[in-house]
Amino acid sequence: MENLSIISGHLLEAAFISYLLGVILFTWSAAKQQHGQLERIAWGVTAVGWIAQLGFFILRWVYSGHAPVSNLFEFMTFFGMMLILVLLIMYRFYRYSLLAVMALVISILIIGCAAMFPRDVAPLVPSLQSHWLYIHVTTAALGEAVLAVSFFAGFLYILHETDQAKQHKRVWLIEAIIALILSVAGYMLLAISFRTFGYTATVMTADASIIYQLPPFFVPSDMVSSPFPFGVSVPDWMRGENAALKLNTIFVSLLAGCVLYILIRFFTRKRIGAALQPLVRKMPKDMLDDIGYRSVAVGFPIFTLGALIFAMIWAQQAWDRFWGWDPKEVWALITWLFYAAYLHIRMLRGWQGIRSAWLAVIGFCIIMFNLLAVNLLIVGLHAYA
Repeated sequence: MENLSIISGHLLEAAFISYLLGVILFTWSAAKQQHGQLERIAWGVTAVGWIAQLGFFILRWVYSGHAPVSNLFEFMTFFGMMLILVLLIMYRFYRYSLLAVMALVISILIIGCAAMFPRDVAPLVPSLQSHWLYIHVTTAALGEAVLAVSFFAGFLYILHETDQAKQHKRVWLIEAIIALILSVAGYMLLAISFRTFGYTATVMTADASIIYQLPPFFVPSDMVSSPFPFGVSVPDWMRGENAALKLNTIFVSLLAGCVLYILIRFFTRKRIGAALQPLVRKMPKDMLDDIGYRSVAVGFPIFTLGALIFAMIWAQQAWDRFWGWDPKEVWALITWLFYAAYLHIRMLRGWQGIRSAWLAVIGFCIIMFNLLAVNLLIVGLHAYA
């Protein structure tokens, strides 16, 4: 079993490297506008990476004895794998290299961020010991992955239609989205750097000691001592276990993202959106709008089935109730209601183009908030997720 664990880890690393190479090749294809041999190689390299990650998933299932989707590391890696699967299928119909680049970059960031969380295999809590574990979670992740395509297409559509020569809200919103994406990359770089140098900070509380892998900007309210002089106590509404540690992770990520954004602006001498726009302008905007709508039309029923219907059936078996207003359940419902409203407005009110694109971007932000903020900051029955 130990050998299987080692092999699965190497397979995940191989997949990560393949995805990075796929980003380079797809970016090269987009820049050169080459839709032949180069893009086929890029698709093949990405497919090899996905097969390697599938091997990781299967081996981890074998040696853990259950579907590896029971904690944040496992779910995020699986979510990234589903994003790549959707990309590979979608690219056979819509051969736009920039869409592939966006999907790969987001997948890489999600998988890389997952690697920062504990990856130990632990026994399942009683409520998770059910076949509904892999039925509910995998279907919900697949639905979210298909819905994410609308974000890729929507963001590119907004970038396509934005006049970068003018200073207005849309320009700064684009830059804010890019800065948030860079925040995840910044967190990964900082976490890897501090781990490489063996940095730790021990914060003592009245009852226990908390080990920080990054500088402790946020500390528990009952802190007794800390090696970092600038720690801020967590708010009163965040009294859950390790709440300060989780809030600190989000704060450091945002800080790192701002630094990365400033550095890129310094070297490009222009807004990042303005630097990317020449590539996006070569794409047909009507096709981007169509891709965004079709992805929601396909992803919404899958998400409905996995995140709501299967979840309620499992909740009835595990907790003797279909619905309990747990934070994770509430945000799954908010996500469902948002995309239901998207389809309603799109079909009955004719919201197409830029307004539809903004809705797709907001929808993905809700998905990511549910994935990260709800799991990290809000305590509930799904705290193990």
